[in-house]
Amino acid sequence: MDMFLSDDDRKFRDFCREFARDKLADAADIHGETNEVPPQMVRDMADAGLFQLYVPESLGGRGLRTIHVCLAREEMAGIFCPADVTMAMQGLGSYPILLAGSEAQKEKYLPEIGNGKLLTTYALTEPEAGSDVNGIESRAEKKDDGWVLNGTKRFISNGFSADMLVTFVKTPLPENDRALSAFIVEKNTPGFEITHRLEMMAPHDLVELRFRDCRVPEENLLGRPGDGFEIAMKTLDVFRMSVGAAAVGIGRRALEVSVNYSRRRRQFGRAISGFQAIQLKLAQMATDLDAARALVYRAALQKDRNPDARISKQAAMAKLFATEAASRAADQAVQIHGGVGVMHGSTVERLYREIRALRIYEGTSEIQKMIIANAILKERSIED
Repeated sequence: MDMFLSDDDRKFRDFCREFARDKLADAADIHGETNEVPPQMVRDMADAGLFQLYVPESLGGRGLRTIHVCLAREEMAGIFCPADVTMAMQGLGSYPILLAGSEAQKEKYLPEIGNGKLLTTYALTEPEAGSDVNGIESRAEKKDDGWVLNGTKRFISNGFSADMLVTFVKTPLPENDRALSAFIVEKNTPGFEITHRLEMMAPHDLVELRFRDCRVPEENLLGRPGDGFEIAMKTLDVFRMSVGAAAVGIGRRALEVSVNYSRRRRQFGRAISGFQAIQLKLAQMATDLDAARALVYRAALQKDRNPDARISKQAAMAKLFATEAASRAADQAVQIHGGVGVMHGSTVERLYREIRALRIYEGTSEIQKMIIANAILKERSIED
């Protein structure tokens, strides 16, 4: 897949691969599966300049390149899940500010996110509003001195460790009673609370949180009242494809350990890699993952070459195919490992659990198919 990448892209990928090997493998050994965001890991990522991807050059950062976000997530995801999640959440929580924030908001938050002094997150999902963003019931009321937020958000990654978040709540307008607005909320704001830490099949920092008469100043509104839905969707356009990249990273690790295991494991007097049944599995895994990587790179490079373009269809295709392909790869990896594959603590058992959530968050596979189909039908209507 190097044919898609520039020399700079390849250098950055190799840098991320070395970082994952030298820093994250140790973190995985030390912390194992964890609901925490290890501070040393955050410092290492910040020192490596990874969060500077979310800071514009005018503020001392590297400037957002979507392909580099994807390359970083691919290299980290299969090694240590909290690093991948943190890379994603620093992006999801900063991109709305980059996209719609005032100069004062950008100057206040983005450099601190870039140097790792602020951890951020993205609070969209609610107990009754997952795939249907229009079902959001949290709301903000305008007051003379700002806004008052009330409501609950659920499945918020890095929510316990985050210092701030960008959230989306209803702010009804005369022309749209379901209008959403986006707000920056700092964690020490009165009326903000973490109500539950959620235990998932593959642990990571995940919470339910509540706004209870949570007062935020006017300057914490992103854009204008009613801009929230567009901000949320444009953010997901960018980061959905990076979910596909993380999936490729998990699938790649599953393939690598399966190849190694199949060469060592002997049955019927020879290594199982010599049996056609195993070879067919490895071949399908490798082919699916290359196809997935191509879709991810296509979407990322299209966005980088035309930042103002809407690439919802391409991002949805990348996420859909990559997460499904990596899930198949993880499943086949468990099968190749046999009994070892279903032992708690084995690498493929962990990967099997970790990949499952990627087919759900930032839009389920079914939602991605709806996005793709709607785009195809719209394109056909224009052509006709």
